[in-house]
Amino acid sequence: MSQLNRITFNAEQCGGRPCLRGMRIRVKDVLDMLAAGATEAEILESYPYLEREDIQASLEYAARQVDHAVLSVAK
Repeated sequence: MSQLNRITFNAEQCGGRPCLRGMRIRVKDVLDMLAAGATEAEILESYPYLEREDIQASLEYAARQVDHAVLSVAK
């Protein structure tokens, strides 16, 4: 089941970057923590207002962002 409904955009918050549930924690923040080796449990302990589904939503959002065609312009 998609968790993308947890991703919010607000031009007045975090420069319009994708955030989680209207909070001031960006999808990128969660992805950076995961990339640095933090476990889901560590993230949830450090940020008790986050939920497991927020982490899943961040991963789903990132996966969809990188799934686009790469076009090459012939010279």
